[in-house]
Formats: sequence, structure tokens, C-alpha cells
Amino acid sequence: MKTIRNIPKGRDLRLDLFRGVANWAIYLDHIPNNAVNWITTRNYGFSDAADLFVFISGYTASFVYARMMIQRGFIVGVTRLFKRVWQLYVAHVLLFVIYVAAIGWVALRYSDPDIIHEFNIAGIVENPIETMTQGLLLRFKPLNLDVLPLYIVLMACFGPVLWLLLRWPNLTMTGSLALYVMARQHGWNLSAYPTGVWYFNPFCWQLLFVFGAWIALAGIREVRVAARLTPLLWLAALYLIFALPMTLAGRFPAVGALFPAWLVETFNPNDKTNLAPYRFLHFMALAFLVTRFIRKDWAGLKWIGFDPLIKSGQQSLQVFCVGIFLSFAAHFVLMMSAGTIWSQIGVSVAGLAIMTAVAYYGNWSKRQDKPLLPPQPAQPRPPTAN
Repeated sequence: MKTIRNIPKGRDLRLDLFRGVANWAIYLDHIPNNAVNWITTRNYGFSDAADLFVFISGYTASFVYARMMIQRGFIVGVTRLFKRVWQLYVAHVLLFVIYVAAIGWVALRYSDPDIIHEFNIAGIVENPIETMTQGLLLRFKPLNLDVLPLYIVLMACFGPVLWLLLRWPNLTMTGSLALYVMARQHGWNLSAYPTGVWYFNPFCWQLLFVFGAWIALAGIREVRVAARLTPLLWLAALYLIFALPMTLAGRFPAVGALFPAWLVETFNPNDKTNLAPYRFLHFMALAFLVTRFIRKDWAGLKWIGFDPLIKSGQQSLQVFCVGIFLSFAAHFVLMMSAGTIWSQIGVSVAGLAIMTAVAYYGNWSKRQDKPLLPPQPAQPRPPTAN
């Protein structure tokens, strides 16, 4: 048994940048009938912002808590993990209550009962006590509130997985892959309330989370070696090119008619619930090319134009929660207005601006919590010659 000791050091701004990209894309993608969300990656390939969010979450969780587990022991590491899980759970409950209350108020104020069905909160009206209880148990989830419960469950189970990753990383990664295959083969998933299963199957999506952790702790050497292999670069690029028309074929029948029906039906509809293999491979290819050409020390990461995204990534939880609520507000504004292209651009830009403001405030507030360094005593001047 060989314990990993070379935990990544220093902040990787690429993680903050792309986590910010994920938060912005999730906000835009959650606004129906919004032309602006055509700028997000979900329209041009099999994977989307959710895949990026889960992968980065696994990557960051590993090097934050792995170092703590090595230096201070398993118990301390696990308790710190559960402290984070509690923060995530409290954020989810707060968002859940505000989200449901806002949707209910809109439905009552504007006499639009259909909206409670559209956002999957009809159970609150019909059976409020049981529905709220199931919401606290993460089994009842209104529309667009699926990612955070997945994150909570993955983090809650991550302690033993991290312990194994630190000792047998490749074996643990193999076990994660085996669980993914078995879950897809036998239909394993968690039940939802009142019917159905989780939209993000945690038995399948754990693969992306553990893969991120494995890359951070053990797989980075393999990635660096692979990045120098030109055939792999071409293979990844060709797969991304192939995914483009297959994705567009699912959105535009005219594009689908250009290809054999069996080929289009293989990739459409995109199996997001169980993290289809072609979806996972698409994310791997995309991440492989991005990390190949955007290195950790790339000077462009300090460009001021990336700062809003980086700040949004550094305050990911707050920005994510605000973005979920704002996506409902934007949807409602578009419903109440003519829904013109200018309205779509307006709500998109306004929402991103508010999320950015929250991120900057969060960074500023965090700095204020740090104790000020005591003033340094003035150095005596050297005597001057007369």
C-alpha cells in the first residue's frame, strides 16, 4: 500500500474560471425560450455545464480534504467534509423554501395555477406537510433544483472514497467505473417523491465526481503524458466534431434527416439522467483539449475580462443558488412580456450581472473576515554623515 503525498498546491485559476462558466451556463440553460442560452455548450455536444460542475466539484474536494486527511487524520478530514455537507444542505433548504414560496406567490398573484405544475410544486398545495418533509429528505425537488441534492449526496459519501483514493487510487477509480456500469445495467437509482427517480442518478454521476478526484490525486501524470500524444489530440477533436451534428440532429429535424435514423436515435434523446457513456466521453475529450491548450500558468488567466467568471467560480455556492432563483424570475419576466429577443437578452444580462455582483460581494466580505495584520514598526533611518 502506497499513500499519495503529492497533493496539488496553490490555487488553480482554471478551476475557478470554468466553475464560473458552469454557473453562468446553468443560469442561462434554465431559462426556457431564451435565445441567449444558445451560447452554452449543451447545444453543440453531448455534455453540458452540469458535467463540468460535478467534475470540478470532485477535483476541488479531493485536494482540499485530502491534504487535511493526510496531515490530521481520517476523522478530522471526514468531519470537515460533513461541515461542508451541512453548509450545502442549509443552502439547499433555504433555496428550496424561497423558490417554492416565490413560485406560489406568483401563481396566486397572477392567477396562473399552471405555473405550479410547470415547476413541479403542485404537491405543496395538495399535501404540504408530506411534500415539505420529502423536500427536506431531498426526495422532492422542484424543477431545476436537482444539481445541489446530487452534490450533497456525493460529498456525504466522499469520506471513505477519498481514504481509498489516497491509498489505492487506480483500484478506487475502477470500483467507481464498476458501480457506474452496474447502475446502468440494473437500473439502480434513488426514488423521488411523489413518483419517479432522481433526475441526476447519483450511482452514475458519481463516476464524474470520482474521476475529477482521481485526476487531482493520481491521474494528473497520466494526463500530462497523454497530452503529448498527437493521435489522442486528433481523436478527441474528431469526437467533438462528430458530437456537433448528432446534437443538432436532436434539435432540428432537417439536420437529423441528413443521417441514418439509427445513428441519430443512438444519441437522441441525450441520456442525462444516467450519464450516458457518449456523454462522459464527450466531457473527457473536451476537458482533455482545454487542459492541453490552457495551462495552469497561462498568463491569460489574469486578464481582467475573465475576472467576473473567476470571482463567480470562487463564490460558487452563493452564485449557484442566486442563479437558480434568478432563472425562475427571468422565466416569469419573459412569460409576462412579449418574450422578444431583446427581452431575452435583457433578462440574461441582468441575471448574470446580479450573479457577478453577488460574487464580488462574497469575495469582499470574505476578505473582511480575515484579521488585519498589525502595522509594522517603522524602520530606524541609518545615520547620515555630517
